[in-house]
Amino acid sequence: MADKLAEKVTRIMGQPEKIRNIGTIAHIDHGKTTFSDNLLAGAGMISKELAGQLCVMDFHEDEQTRGITIDTGAASMVHTVNGEEFLINLLDTPGHVDFSGEVTRAMRAVDGAIVIVDAVEGIMPQTETVLRQSLKERVKPVLFINKVDRLIKEIKLTPELMQERFLKIITNVNKLISQIAEPEFKQKWQVDVNNGSVAFGSAIHKWAMSVPYMKKKGLSFKDIIDAYLTDNYQPLSDKAPLHEVVLDMVIHHHPNPREAQSYRIPKIWKGDIESEAGKALLSCDPNGPIAFVCTKIVVDKYAGEVAAGRLFSGTVRMGEELTLVSSQKTYRLQQVAIYNGPKREIVDAVPAGNIIGLVGMKGIYAGETVTNSDDMTGFEALKHLFEPVVTKAIEATKSIDLPKLVEVLRTVKKEDPTIVVQINEETGEHLISGMGELHLEIIENRIRTEKGVDVKTSKPIVVYRETCLRKTNGEFEGKSPNKHNKLYFVAEPLSREVTDAIRSGEIFEGRVKKKEQMQVEKFTALGWDTKEAKNIQEIFRGNILVDSTKGIIHIGEIMEMVLDMFEDVMNAGPIAREPCFGLRLNLMDAKLHEDSIHRGPAQVYPAVREGIRGAIMNSMAVLYEPRQTLQFETPAAFLGDIIKLVSNKRGQLLETNQDGEHIMIKAKLPVAEMFGLASDFRSLTSGRGSYYLVDQVYERLPDELQPKIITQIRERKGLKLDEEQATPGG
Repeated sequence: MADKLAEKVTRIMGQPEKIRNIGTIAHIDHGKTTFSDNLLAGAGMISKELAGQLCVMDFHEDEQTRGITIDTGAASMVHTVNGEEFLINLLDTPGHVDFSGEVTRAMRAVDGAIVIVDAVEGIMPQTETVLRQSLKERVKPVLFINKVDRLIKEIKLTPELMQERFLKIITNVNKLISQIAEPEFKQKWQVDVNNGSVAFGSAIHKWAMSVPYMKKKGLSFKDIIDAYLTDNYQPLSDKAPLHEVVLDMVIHHHPNPREAQSYRIPKIWKGDIESEAGKALLSCDPNGPIAFVCTKIVVDKYAGEVAAGRLFSGTVRMGEELTLVSSQKTYRLQQVAIYNGPKREIVDAVPAGNIIGLVGMKGIYAGETVTNSDDMTGFEALKHLFEPVVTKAIEATKSIDLPKLVEVLRTVKKEDPTIVVQINEETGEHLISGMGELHLEIIENRIRTEKGVDVKTSKPIVVYRETCLRKTNGEFEGKSPNKHNKLYFVAEPLSREVTDAIRSGEIFEGRVKKKEQMQVEKFTALGWDTKEAKNIQEIFRGNILVDSTKGIIHIGEIMEMVLDMFEDVMNAGPIAREPCFGLRLNLMDAKLHEDSIHRGPAQVYPAVREGIRGAIMNSMAVLYEPRQTLQFETPAAFLGDIIKLVSNKRGQLLETNQDGEHIMIKAKLPVAEMFGLASDFRSLTSGRGSYYLVDQVYERLPDELQPKIITQIRERKGLKLDEEQATPGG
């Protein structure tokens, strides 16, 4: 079967108009993996009887035992419409918010998304999050309303009430699209039940319907309801097979790679559209320079690192020499593969417009661009919606495993870029930061079971942020150890508009090396002076360094060293060595020694570090803490208990809505108070409630807690308590 599949796929992969690259996106437990099983069964890749039980795309052991998708699964399949064969490259993404980084990366590789919504639960917080992630990458949505059987069997809705329910879900999805999508797509990408961009059905019972399909086959809502009322719904999967209805919808409503790249490339690639590479990317040219973007890395114990991703232009061939754009390192390609769930099928060559796996690209990371051209510009960096906020110290149980643990942590970081790993070779402390408690629990478990290292971890700790509240009084001087070089800095907070623009990806981060990388217009629109905007040297982790010096002869020679130390301090700020955010650092003046031997790294690094830290401390340096907006859903009887729980955890109630006996509460809570929230909430509601993450922000830690938290962090990190320690507003 595998050979047959590889032959079929190879036959079509050179015809971009016959290819659809799609992903499934949804809230947790809305049925994505069961849905994907149906599509694979329809393509003859698994037996129809086992679809929904096998969960082919959940091929890790922990995914099967927990019943949730953790990693994005990939599969290529062939679907025939009116005698024509089409190639569908499918990515099945996780729904749990802790793994939303997987969704962000998958959306770079696809052109269309199937938004799956539970007919009973409707639009949930994570539905909105994943839709936001897809629209940000200009991925076109279609809608599948799942679990319709529950409306008939559990809620016992009439055909009219069912249609009302569908209409409400469709309206809500369209409202989100018009709020989130860019102006040219707000109307164009609205889903419509009449044109077939909406389908509904039951993935577990393997059937689906859409208005065009119902007209074509002469079926109605009444047929579906009757089938369930008489408990004879099995024939529905023969009359209206889910894979046929959905893949017909995909082929008619999702764009082919050539079509999609014409509007996606200007958004996700910052190179010159008029260049040879630009034209090849826009037209998905198989004869153009190679441009492959890695979206996921899986470490295979036999093949090594397998880089999965999308080939936007050119044709990759086994044995070819390819270069990683960021590091400029060249490697020989050992294998090219297409995906069949957990299996890879090796092929000789693949043309542009396909989702593939490459073996042999050492040192590659998610978001990296691979090419065979000398002047290829890399693709826009992948920006995740949420940042890691929970950290644990991790150590090997046996000291003999320590070198292996360091290696394993580096591998884990590659496989999941949303995990932040800090390895301190001097102190032997290793820290892993993730999106939440579950995220870290999964990583720990995989280190033990899949990587074979027995580890123990500390209690979870929170990562704070450092920033300042006002502009530095005067200029702060940083002196080199030899006293021959002096640099003068001023720190000030960035405006909310600028930090939001960086967070949303509207302003992209990195060192400004060429004139065309300047984003002058974007900054002037946000109130910056044109001259200042032209002097921006780097945007790093939501902080900006501006060169405000005039006429300093040797400034160009030391600028890279200044930026190195700017990054160093932004990663570990002056208050408690926590990361900084929302800061603007201005290099105002510099007095440099004439002789380059006296202004090397050993002299410049300490001067810059001292100057930047001092400027921040002199600008009312404070800690900000992560806070998450959660949506609690529970029977109304528990309202008082939930409000009490929120206030006990320093939370803030945002909104309460009651619908009969059901209540929805939105509240903002500090992450530091949320450890153990899941078990507290479960016991409070006797397991009858649930909650979801809606948003995450950093807000100022209350003044009365600042000294206590700063002392705790510094003690934990082994820093002197009196060294450069800030007090709130001090």
